Amino acid sequence: MSTVSELIRSEADGSISFGDYTLGAKAKLDNFDHAGATYKVKTFREITKLEKNGMFAYESVPGTAVTNMSAADGVVSFSVEGPEDAEITLGLEEETSYEVSIGGSAVGTMTTNLGGKLTISVELNGEPVAVEIKKA
Repeated sequence: MSTVSELIRSEADGSISFGDYTLGAKAKLDNFDHAGATYKVKTFREITKLEKNGMFAYESVPGTAVTNMSAADGVVSFSVEGPEDAEITLGLEEETSYEVSIGGSAVGTMTTNLGGKLTISVELNGEPVAVEIKKA
């Protein structure tokens, strides 16, 4: 099991890692600066939520640990881990189509809603699962 004991951290490759699904009580960290942006994370067993510059970026139910999350050139990629299957919602561009890949397998094209949110389900079994969302 991999969790981010600091709640959120910068990685050497420029990505971020966050979340601790083992916590029994809510924990949060505000004003984490990374690559010119300010992040806020809330995490525990039931939910993990990330905001970037005050805007919604990521939410999972139940809580998860996310490693090496990066967003560049229309691609969001990360590895996610948790004790059970999770519903993950990402904040992306409004009414935009994205190619979704989970665990190296193409899931298909999904389109965000008016709020720019895209929701996926990820089967988790204690091992990290790679997720890639690419603008179509």
